[in-house]
Amino acid sequence: MKISVITATYNSEITLRDTLDSILAQTYQDIESIIVDGASKDGTMDIVHEYEPKFQGRMRWISEPDKGIYDAMNKGIKMASGNVIGVLNSDDFYHDERVVEDIANAFTQKNVECVYGNLVFIDENDKNNTLRIWKGSQHECGAFLSGWHPAHPTFYVKSIWFERFGAFNLQYAVSADFELMLRFIEKGQIRNTYLDRYFVKMRMGGESTKSIHNIITGNKNILRAIRDNGFKPVRFYLIRRLIPKAWDMLKFKIDTLLHR
Repeated sequence: MKISVITATYNSEITLRDTLDSILAQTYQDIESIIVDGASKDGTMDIVHEYEPKFQGRMRWISEPDKGIYDAMNKGIKMASGNVIGVLNSDDFYHDERVVEDIANAFTQKNVECVYGNLVFIDENDKNNTLRIWKGSQHECGAFLSGWHPAHPTFYVKSIWFERFGAFNLQYAVSADFELMLRFIEKGQIRNTYLDRYFVKMRMGGESTKSIHNIITGNKNILRAIRDNGFKPVRFYLIRRLIPKAWDMLKFKIDTLLHR
Protein backbone atom coordinates (compact mmCIF):
# COMPACT_ATOMS: atom_id res chain seq x y z
CA MET A 1 0.00 0.00 0.00
CA LYS A 2 1.55 3.27 -1.13
CA ILE A 3 0.82 6.29 1.04
CA SER A 4 1.12 9.75 -0.53
CA VAL A 5 2.01 12.53 1.90
CA ILE A 6 1.24 16.03 0.63
CA THR A 7 3.26 18.97 1.93
CA ALA A 8 2.22 22.46 0.82
CA THR A 9 5.06 24.96 1.13
CA TYR A 10 5.52 28.70 0.85
CA ASN A 11 8.65 30.35 2.22
CA SER A 12 9.11 27.33 4.50
CA GLU A 13 12.90 27.15 4.67
CA ILE A 14 13.01 27.43 8.48
CA THR A 15 10.86 24.36 9.21
CA LEU A 16 10.81 22.19 6.08
CA ARG A 17 13.85 20.09 7.00
CA ASP A 18 12.07 18.86 10.14
CA THR A 19 9.11 17.82 8.00
CA LEU A 20 11.15 15.95 5.40
CA ASP A 21 13.46 14.34 7.95
CA SER A 22 10.46 12.95 9.79
CA ILE A 23 9.14 11.38 6.57
CA LEU A 24 12.52 9.83 5.78
CA ALA A 25 12.76 8.45 9.33
CA GLN A 26 9.55 6.43 9.02
CA THR A 27 9.86 2.66 9.38
CA TYR A 28 7.21 2.31 6.67
CA GLN A 29 8.98 2.87 3.37
CA ASP A 30 6.23 2.86 0.73
CA ILE A 31 5.70 6.61 1.10
CA GLU A 32 5.47 9.10 -1.73
CA SER A 33 6.36 12.68 -0.75
CA ILE A 34 4.43 15.30 -2.73
CA ILE A 35 5.73 18.87 -2.40
CA VAL A 36 3.45 21.62 -3.70
CA ASP A 37 5.26 24.95 -3.47
CA GLY A 38 3.55 28.28 -4.01
CA ALA A 39 6.52 29.90 -5.77
CA SER A 40 8.55 30.54 -2.62
CA LYS A 41 10.92 33.47 -2.55
CA ASP A 42 13.29 32.05 0.06
CA GLY A 43 15.39 28.88 0.08
CA THR A 44 12.47 26.44 0.23
CA MET A 45 13.07 24.95 -3.21
CA ASP A 46 16.82 24.67 -2.53
CA ILE A 47 15.89 22.38 0.38
CA VAL A 48 13.52 20.38 -1.84
CA HIS A 49 16.30 19.87 -4.41
CA GLU A 50 18.70 18.93 -1.60
CA TYR A 51 16.34 16.28 -0.23
CA GLU A 52 15.02 14.89 -3.51
CA PRO A 53 17.89 12.37 -3.96
CA LYS A 54 17.38 11.11 -0.40
CA PHE A 55 13.89 9.96 -1.36
CA GLN A 56 15.31 7.80 -4.17
CA GLY A 57 12.53 8.50 -6.65
CA ARG A 58 9.77 8.73 -4.03
CA MET A 59 9.44 12.53 -4.19
CA ARG A 60 7.44 14.59 -6.67
CA TRP A 61 7.21 18.36 -6.61
CA ILE A 62 5.83 21.43 -8.32
CA SER A 63 6.53 25.13 -7.70
CA GLU A 64 4.10 27.73 -9.03
CA PRO A 65 1.70 30.38 -7.68
CA ASP A 66 -1.47 29.06 -6.08
CA LYS A 67 -4.67 30.33 -4.45
CA GLY A 68 -3.73 29.27 -0.92
CA ILE A 69 -3.07 26.12 1.05
CA TYR A 70 -6.21 24.20 0.01
CA ASP A 71 -5.60 24.95 -3.65
CA ALA A 72 -2.07 23.60 -3.13
CA MET A 73 -3.44 20.48 -1.43
CA ASN A 74 -5.82 19.92 -4.36
CA LYS A 75 -2.85 20.07 -6.73
CA GLY A 76 -1.10 17.52 -4.53
CA ILE A 77 -4.12 15.21 -4.61
CA LYS A 78 -4.04 15.29 -8.43
CA MET A 79 -0.30 14.51 -8.41
CA ALA A 80 -0.53 11.69 -5.88
CA SER A 81 -0.27 8.07 -7.01
CA GLY A 82 -0.74 6.42 -3.60
CA ASN A 83 -3.60 4.22 -2.44
CA VAL A 84 -3.91 6.48 0.62
CA ILE A 85 -3.45 10.25 0.88
CA GLY A 86 -2.57 12.33 3.93
CA VAL A 87 -1.15 15.77 4.65
CA LEU A 88 1.97 16.78 6.56
CA ASN A 89 2.23 20.57 6.66
CA SER A 90 5.59 22.23 6.10
CA ASP A 91 5.82 23.41 9.71
CA ASP A 92 4.76 20.04 11.18
CA PHE A 93 6.50 16.70 11.60
CA TYR A 94 5.62 13.15 12.63
CA HIS A 95 5.47 12.36 16.32
CA ASP A 96 7.73 9.31 15.94
CA GLU A 97 9.13 6.96 13.30
CA ARG A 98 6.30 4.38 13.47
CA VAL A 99 3.37 6.69 12.69
CA VAL A 100 2.90 5.79 9.03
CA GLU A 101 3.44 2.10 9.70
CA ASP A 102 0.63 2.13 12.27
CA ILE A 103 -1.61 4.03 9.84
CA ALA A 104 -0.95 1.48 7.08
CA ASN A 105 -1.62 -1.42 9.46
CA ALA A 106 -4.93 0.13 10.50
CA PHE A 107 -6.10 0.29 6.88
CA THR A 108 -5.28 -3.34 6.22
CA GLN A 109 -6.20 -4.90 9.57
CA LYS A 110 -9.41 -2.96 10.21
CA ASN A 111 -10.62 -2.80 6.60
CA VAL A 112 -11.43 0.92 6.71
CA GLU A 113 -11.43 3.82 4.26
CA CYS A 114 -9.92 6.47 6.53
CA VAL A 115 -7.85 6.71 9.70
CA TYR A 116 -7.28 9.56 12.18
CA GLY A 117 -5.68 10.04 15.59
CA ASN A 118 -4.22 12.46 18.12
CA LEU A 119 -2.31 15.70 17.62
CA VAL A 120 0.31 17.60 19.64
CA PHE A 121 0.49 21.41 19.38
CA ILE A 122 3.96 22.80 20.00
CA ASP A 123 5.52 26.24 20.35
CA GLU A 124 6.43 27.56 16.90
CA ASN A 125 9.82 28.64 18.25
CA ASP A 126 10.52 25.62 20.47
CA LYS A 127 9.52 22.21 19.15
CA ASN A 128 10.15 20.61 22.55
CA ASN A 129 7.56 22.86 24.24
CA THR A 130 4.12 21.23 24.09
CA LEU A 131 1.28 23.77 24.34
CA ARG A 132 -1.81 21.63 23.86
CA ILE A 133 -2.94 18.07 23.19
CA TRP A 134 -5.80 17.15 20.82
CA LYS A 135 -7.13 13.76 21.89
CA GLY A 136 -9.46 12.36 19.28
CA SER A 137 -12.19 9.75 19.56
CA GLN A 138 -14.09 7.32 17.36
CA HIS A 139 -16.71 8.90 15.12
CA GLU A 140 -20.34 8.22 15.93
CA CYS A 141 -23.23 9.02 13.61
CA GLY A 142 -24.16 12.68 13.93
CA ALA A 143 -21.01 13.63 15.82
CA PHE A 144 -20.00 16.37 13.35
CA LEU A 145 -23.30 18.11 14.08
CA SER A 146 -22.48 18.28 17.79
CA GLY A 147 -19.02 19.80 17.47
CA TRP A 148 -16.86 16.69 16.93
CA HIS A 149 -14.37 16.33 14.09
CA PRO A 150 -10.95 14.72 13.57
CA ALA A 151 -7.75 16.72 13.66
CA HIS A 152 -7.12 17.26 9.95
CA PRO A 153 -3.32 16.78 10.14
CA THR A 154 -4.05 13.21 11.31
CA PHE A 155 -6.62 12.45 8.58
CA TYR A 156 -5.58 9.75 6.08
CA VAL A 157 -8.05 8.50 3.49
CA LYS A 158 -8.02 6.19 0.48
CA SER A 159 -7.47 8.16 -2.72
CA ILE A 160 -10.53 6.69 -4.42
CA TRP A 161 -12.77 8.84 -2.23
CA PHE A 162 -11.33 12.05 -3.66
CA GLU A 163 -12.38 10.76 -7.07
CA ARG A 164 -15.91 10.02 -5.84
CA PHE A 165 -16.56 12.93 -3.48
CA GLY A 166 -14.19 15.61 -4.76
CA ALA A 167 -11.30 17.46 -3.12
CA PHE A 168 -11.15 20.61 -0.95
CA ASN A 169 -13.84 23.19 -1.68
CA LEU A 170 -12.12 26.57 -1.81
CA GLN A 171 -15.39 28.38 -1.00
CA TYR A 172 -14.91 27.50 2.67
CA ALA A 173 -11.53 29.25 2.99
CA VAL A 174 -9.95 28.35 6.35
CA SER A 175 -12.60 25.66 7.02
CA ALA A 176 -12.21 23.63 3.83
CA ASP A 177 -10.61 20.76 5.78
CA PHE A 178 -13.64 20.53 8.11
CA GLU A 179 -16.04 20.53 5.15
CA LEU A 180 -14.12 17.78 3.37
CA MET A 181 -14.05 15.51 6.43
CA LEU A 182 -17.75 16.19 7.05
CA ARG A 183 -18.50 15.29 3.44
CA PHE A 184 -16.46 12.08 3.57
CA ILE A 185 -17.30 10.74 7.03
CA GLU A 186 -20.67 12.15 8.09
CA LYS A 187 -22.34 12.49 4.71
CA GLY A 188 -20.47 9.82 2.74
CA GLN A 189 -20.41 7.41 5.71
CA ILE A 190 -17.10 5.85 4.70
CA ARG A 191 -15.74 3.26 7.14
CA ASN A 192 -13.34 4.96 9.51
CA THR A 193 -11.29 4.26 12.61
CA TYR A 194 -9.60 6.25 15.34
CA LEU A 195 -6.11 5.29 16.50
CA ASP A 196 -5.41 6.37 20.06
CA ARG A 197 -1.86 7.47 19.34
CA TYR A 198 -0.13 10.71 18.43
CA PHE A 199 0.42 11.25 14.71
CA VAL A 200 1.87 14.75 14.32
CA LYS A 201 3.56 17.57 16.18
CA MET A 202 2.07 20.79 14.84
CA ARG A 203 3.49 24.26 15.37
CA MET A 204 0.88 26.71 16.63
CA GLY A 205 -0.14 29.57 14.38
CA GLY A 206 -1.94 27.74 11.56
CA GLU A 207 -4.16 29.42 9.00
CA SER A 208 -7.41 28.89 10.91
CA THR A 209 -6.15 30.15 14.29
CA LYS A 210 -3.61 32.87 13.56
CA SER A 211 -6.10 35.75 13.92
CA ILE A 212 -9.46 36.51 15.54
CA HIS A 213 -10.81 37.29 12.07
CA ASN A 214 -9.86 33.82 10.81
CA ILE A 215 -11.42 32.15 13.87
CA ILE A 216 -14.71 34.00 13.32
CA THR A 217 -14.64 33.33 9.56
CA GLY A 218 -13.80 29.68 10.17
CA ASN A 219 -16.74 29.13 12.52
CA LYS A 220 -19.16 30.86 10.15
CA ASN A 221 -17.95 28.64 7.32
CA ILE A 222 -18.28 25.52 9.46
CA LEU A 223 -21.96 26.30 10.08
CA ARG A 224 -22.42 26.95 6.36
CA ALA A 225 -20.65 23.69 5.48
CA ILE A 226 -23.00 21.73 7.73
CA ARG A 227 -26.08 23.27 6.14
CA ASP A 228 -24.70 23.02 2.58
CA ASN A 229 -24.22 19.28 3.08
CA GLY A 230 -27.84 18.83 4.06
CA PHE A 231 -27.50 18.78 7.85
CA LYS A 232 -28.78 20.93 10.67
CA PRO A 233 -26.38 21.77 13.52
CA VAL A 234 -27.56 21.21 17.07
CA ARG A 235 -28.45 24.19 19.25
CA PHE A 236 -25.48 26.08 20.64
CA TYR A 237 -23.26 24.27 18.14
CA LEU A 238 -20.29 26.64 18.41
CA ILE A 239 -20.29 26.40 22.20
CA ARG A 240 -20.37 22.59 22.00
CA ARG A 241 -17.52 22.71 19.52
CA LEU A 242 -15.30 25.03 21.53
CA ILE A 243 -15.85 23.56 25.02
CA PRO A 244 -13.95 20.27 24.34
CA LYS A 245 -11.00 22.24 22.93
CA ALA A 246 -10.95 24.55 25.96
CA TRP A 247 -11.22 21.50 28.25
CA ASP A 248 -8.28 19.81 26.51
CA MET A 249 -6.17 22.94 26.97
CA LEU A 250 -7.14 23.20 30.65
CA LYS A 251 -6.40 19.52 31.32
CA PHE A 252 -3.00 19.83 29.71
CA LYS A 253 -2.12 22.90 31.77
CA ILE A 254 -3.21 21.15 34.99
CA ASP A 255 -1.23 18.01 34.14
CA THR A 256 1.81 20.14 33.36
CA LEU A 257 1.60 21.92 36.71
CA LEU A 258 1.13 18.66 38.63
CA HIS A 259 4.16 16.99 37.02
CA ARG A 260 6.62 19.86 37.42
